[in-house]
Amino acid sequence: MEKSSLASKPLPSQLTTTSSTHRSRLPGRFARLPELAGPGFLPLGLFARLPLAMLTVGTLTLVTAVSHSYAIGGMASGAVGIGSAVGAPVLGSLADRAGQRIVLLVAAVVNTLAVLGLLAAAYVTPSYVSVLDATGVLVAGFLAGASCPQVGPMARVRWMALTTRNLSSVHKAAVSTEEIPAAESSVARSGGRSVAASRADLDTALSYEGTADEVTFVLGPALVGILASLIAPWLPLALAAIMTITLVPAFAVHPSQQAVVPVPRKAAAAVVGSFSEPAAKRGSRWAGAVVAVPVVAMVCMGTFFGATQNALSAFSAQYATAEIAGLLYSVMGLSSAVAALSVAFWSQRFSLAARWVAAALAMSLFALLLLVPAGIWPMVFVLLLLGIPVGPVMVTVFSIGGVVAPAGRMATVMTALASGIVAGTALGSYLAGQLAQTQGPSAAFVVSMAAAAGLLVLGVLTYLVMKRRPQA
Repeated sequence: MEKSSLASKPLPSQLTTTSSTHRSRLPGRFARLPELAGPGFLPLGLFARLPLAMLTVGTLTLVTAVSHSYAIGGMASGAVGIGSAVGAPVLGSLADRAGQRIVLLVAAVVNTLAVLGLLAAAYVTPSYVSVLDATGVLVAGFLAGASCPQVGPMARVRWMALTTRNLSSVHKAAVSTEEIPAAESSVARSGGRSVAASRADLDTALSYEGTADEVTFVLGPALVGILASLIAPWLPLALAAIMTITLVPAFAVHPSQQAVVPVPRKAAAAVVGSFSEPAAKRGSRWAGAVVAVPVVAMVCMGTFFGATQNALSAFSAQYATAEIAGLLYSVMGLSSAVAALSVAFWSQRFSLAARWVAAALAMSLFALLLLVPAGIWPMVFVLLLLGIPVGPVMVTVFSIGGVVAPAGRMATVMTALASGIVAGTALGSYLAGQLAQTQGPSAAFVVSMAAAAGLLVLGVLTYLVMKRRPQA
């Protein structure tokens, strides 16, 4: 009943006329994206994910300011990261079963209340002599992280549904008529897009999403730093709450959400049960193992981000002032965003696994240069260079996550990947913070280098696994 009702509603790509493509100001392949998703989706999806990028750093800034303790501030931001790591896959699983709209609407309300509770707890707590005194703040931080709407992963799921919808119709027609060539020719005659065109659309969409993530990862902390330093430390989180309660519901009800059809638990079980029991067990084990690799990779990516942020803070304090650490970090985000955008134009003959290995190798080598600079401007050059492979690695890992995600569990996998970044950021911040406090910024940068090396190892593993996958 639900599938038929959704199918009867025109999707964004069906509502957009051909002339809209010519009116688009986006260059080349990116002009296709507004046609696929519908008007307003790109800016809405970009700014609706900004509160998540502000939450961890905003919590760190607020709690550090009111407690006068870097340790408690770090624990509070870590609680946000842990909450997000736990809550994001849960929200993704619920979205797979109940649909994105209801999950995002509820999450927007709950998260707004949780962030307001975090603000209240930070100022109501009478003293921060010990960790026990900050229990209320830590609990509020965990709840804020766990309930944060996962706009970025949900947007990726929508892109995957929108770009593969025509291909799905080909397979469904082939199954119903048992005439695959006839079904394919029918779709071709009706204007259906080819497999190559749909893959190009998906590459372009995921390339854009990677850039959007990078932009928000840079803009979020920068906005927190500006508002907290110039006005008040509570303002960034207050703004994040306002953006969540206004932009996330608008994203939730955008017509593009109709492309994602929920898969109830019973339906998913029926699909698994249609195979022989040994085959189902092998498939389940295989799916779990393969999905775990990109999730761990995103933990490494988050560790790289968190460690680099903290190490740059110590580096900036040594050579200038700690307040410019956010600006230094934004330099890497700038080159990373541009590089992520370029992935849409890479040859499709450059396989995902090979792309991961090549970009992670460059990232590992460039990370070694973090130990070289003895001043601010040399570090700017190193960060600009280091950001070039970061964006492509992120885009590629998300793409592989979409390839290996089990049927009906796309949102679960996408949110697990996103939560891996958040959890890794908390881990990297903690490790680098400890080393920066005791050994200095150079020791903290070692955490960044280790995380980049971990991405390379996982990339090689993925290359070997995916190379053998066709024979499995």
